Amino acid sequence: MTERDREMLVEEAASAWRPRTPDGQTLAHPAWADLDPDTRREVFEDALVMRVLEAALDPDGYSTTVRAVAARLAEQ
Repeated sequence: MTERDREMLVEEAASAWRPRTPDGQTLAHPAWADLDPDTRREVFEDALVMRVLEAALDPDGYSTTVRAVAARLAEQ
């Protein structure tokens, strides 16, 4: 895997988007399976930072994860 490929996988896995099954179950990002344990830790730490930055930019103080969870709850 090239460094560029690794960087793309890290960026994808750190995003808030997650695939869902037809019945609504949230799954791990597909990029996660292609990462080694050290890179998975890096992704986790990057995701934490990203959620804090998203919340800081949001007028209500919500991250994309909070917004996604709230939207799913509102559907029920």
